[in-house]
Amino acid sequence: MFKRPFWISLILTLPVVLTAPMLSMAVGLQIPSFPGATWLAPVLGSIIFWYGGWVFLSGAFSEVRAKKPGMMTLVSLAISTAYFYSLAVTLHLVQGMDFYWEMATLVTIMLLGHWMEMRAIGSAQSALQELAKLLPDMAERIVDGEIERVPVSQLREGDLVLVRPGGQVPADARVIEGESQVNESMVTGESRPIHKHPDDMVIAGTVNGSGSLRLQVAHTGDKTMLAGIMRLVEEAQQSRSQAQALADRAAYWLTFIAAGVAFVTLIAWTIVQGFNDATLERVVTTLVVACPHALGLAIPLVIAISTALSARHGILVRDRLALEQARLLDVVVFDKTGTLTKGEQGLVALRTTSSSSEEKALALVAAIEHDSEHIIARALVRSAQEKHLSIPTATDFQALAGKGVQAQIEGRILKVGGPGLLEQDEIQLPADLSQEVKQWGRRGQTVVYLVEQQNVLAAFALADVIRPESREALASLKQQGIRVAMLTGDSHEVANWVAAELGIEEVFAQVLPEYKSEKIIALQQTGAKVAMVGDGVNDAPALAQADVGIAIGAGTDVARASAGIVLVKNDPRDIARIITLSKASYRKMIQNLAWAVGYNAIALPLAAGVLAPIGFVLPAAFGAVLMSLSTIIVALNAQTLRQLRLA
Repeated sequence: MFKRPFWISLILTLPVVLTAPMLSMAVGLQIPSFPGATWLAPVLGSIIFWYGGWVFLSGAFSEVRAKKPGMMTLVSLAISTAYFYSLAVTLHLVQGMDFYWEMATLVTIMLLGHWMEMRAIGSAQSALQELAKLLPDMAERIVDGEIERVPVSQLREGDLVLVRPGGQVPADARVIEGESQVNESMVTGESRPIHKHPDDMVIAGTVNGSGSLRLQVAHTGDKTMLAGIMRLVEEAQQSRSQAQALADRAAYWLTFIAAGVAFVTLIAWTIVQGFNDATLERVVTTLVVACPHALGLAIPLVIAISTALSARHGILVRDRLALEQARLLDVVVFDKTGTLTKGEQGLVALRTTSSSSEEKALALVAAIEHDSEHIIARALVRSAQEKHLSIPTATDFQALAGKGVQAQIEGRILKVGGPGLLEQDEIQLPADLSQEVKQWGRRGQTVVYLVEQQNVLAAFALADVIRPESREALASLKQQGIRVAMLTGDSHEVANWVAAELGIEEVFAQVLPEYKSEKIIALQQTGAKVAMVGDGVNDAPALAQADVGIAIGAGTDVARASAGIVLVKNDPRDIARIITLSKASYRKMIQNLAWAVGYNAIALPLAAGVLAPIGFVLPAAFGAVLMSLSTIIVALNAQTLRQLRLA
């Protein structure tokens, strides 16, 4: 709508400005005369007016029809007055100076301002497109014992489907046969894979683990949980407040003021000297001076600079309204998994008996689990590698049917497993270790043991690892007087443990995706401005509902698409920087608007001839210069925002 007309108008505006008498008077630049030179400005000006200015003319018609005149109406009034008066001068219907160059520059600058503004607004529909991508295209349906591949859209309730290891669940379904770990974190927020048995429900779009599952389809299409989340996202985005930009509100009143001043000018000068060319020139000068060059750039320039500044610091602003609202925040609500935590299992505690050191125990466990793809095994091996431990070689590896694993290291037979392993071998924990393990259980942490014969050598607690930046991020927000809360689909035990570690007092745990946005609404109903920070599909409705949605960059595409702001560096400390940038940007917007409106407050009366009784009448050419000077001042003031320090 704005990009192509801007570039074409810019190219056509340059010769109009270069051949304008005003330029030669101001800087002494004289363009050599050539045949038809007198018609250059009228012809190019007409193209600029009807082509470049059409979007404003049609927009003005819509505003007037809706009885809400604003920027489009004001721009149209200015360019129409300048163009038709200039055309009348060219055709010798009136005597005076034409305004082609003023009209051309106004159209070009306003097209630039609107293009910059539109680029700062993200597409809401991308969130729904990313949600749809979670579903697989094909499914394996079982018919009379035979497997056939069919499009997911052909599945019906009651169909039997096979989901192989690593495959995606094609529809909401009930497990008929098989057991497996299913990763539901992208939908429910649960950080650990959920073990599924026969009769358990699985959710469309989730990822199967290492076991095969035979499922009976329960819900398809619009009835699935994923489809419900999509509807919530769409509703929240449609209900987002689209507040008018400050410049539009200023333009609304300036439209009436400019028209009123022009009318008064016409009446006053007609009474004094009659309706003649001089009176008409005074009215046109008044309307041309009201051209909102500075007003049209006051907001878009700040938006463009603040967006570029934030991008350099790893903060991607997709929705300018989100950045504007950030300065007003009262509460920041964090998702847990992948936001305050890394979203991956890690070793958080280790206890050994007196017969083994912690480093030796961790090295032995890493040796046994080294080749396993299980999420717990990978976490243990990663922990040993991060500590740069020397991992011995394990042989005679065996899986212990649902209880753990066994291997031989340096002639010792060692086992690794969970509570089921201790029950099977009837092993008792030492009293002091038993108390520690119970504490870990109350925190919702996963516990595995290293066992040799009937002795427990060590116990390991694993949980979703807290990001090292989270503590500093929360401290910065609290220093600014902002409340911090946590909203998660994880268990109360896990949520309370993370909250205690980070000093968070408001905790909402075990919240299903369809209820997350309700928690945001409840906070908003108290009058609070709320930001939501998340990374998963399950956060998408809440991100869209919040006054400011902030997505962790490493999160899912749908979370990023639903959010107004994305933290590219995955650093929650950037939230405090967003608020700082928001406040600074808003100050610049107010300063620019104050100057733009202040210029009109002074220039309009002068153009109307309020000082005529003392012999001063603002020349039309000088009024145009003032108009351009106002634009330059606004642009320079916006540039000072680049000096803001966010680090």
